[in-house]
Parts: sequence; C-alpha cells; structure tokens
Amino acid sequence: MTGLTTHVLDTASGAPASGLVIDLYRIDGDVREKLMTVTTNADGRIDGGPILSGDTFIVGTYELVFHAGDYLRARGVALTEPAFLDVIPIRFGMSDVSAHYHVPLLISPYGYSTYRGS
Repeated sequence: MTGLTTHVLDTASGAPASGLVIDLYRIDGDVREKLMTVTTNADGRIDGGPILSGDTFIVGTYELVFHAGDYLRARGVALTEPAFLDVIPIRFGMSDVSAHYHVPLLISPYGYSTYRGS
C-alpha cells in the first residue's frame, strides 16, 4: 500500500477514538493549504482507504490536525478550561511517493504519542 493513513487510539479508555475530526494541510513555505477534513470511524481509522493516494499523494510537508479536545468533551471527559490538550498538530514530511506513511496518534486528556507506523 502507498499513501497516507492514520489511526487514533484513546489510551485513557483503551479503545479506538471514534468520531474524532482531523484536518489535513499541505505546507509550502509560509503557505498552509487545507486539503480536507475527515472523521475517524468506529475503529479509529478513516473510511475509504488512505487519506492521500494516487495523484494527490505527492512529496512535501504536511500537517494532520487532530481535534482531540472536541472528541474528549463529546465523550463526557471533564477537561480544564482551557484544556491542556485541545488541538494536536503533527507536521511531517513525505519524501517517497512509492512508500506508505502511517501517522498514528495515541491520546489521553494529558498526553499523546505518535510515530511513523507501518
């Protein structure tokens, strides 16, 4: 598989983060272009395969913006105001259009982790 995928897990509840909104941006110098908004499914993934693939999967710098605070509030989690973690941006580069870039996110109200997955 080639393209860009993500997966969000809620480590505080021990379950996939269903219904979490994610914005995808392409970064070109000082220009930040919003490409799309997607929402995670019951498995914490995006329906329909890779977020970017084929002609839309090009070399460059990208940013996934995870709306973790809205997700946690919708689950009834009591957050401080302002929330310690609300919007989580992850900026990364993709340099090989023949590769698979998987950017998973593990979240809780007070911490997150990411890495390049497979």
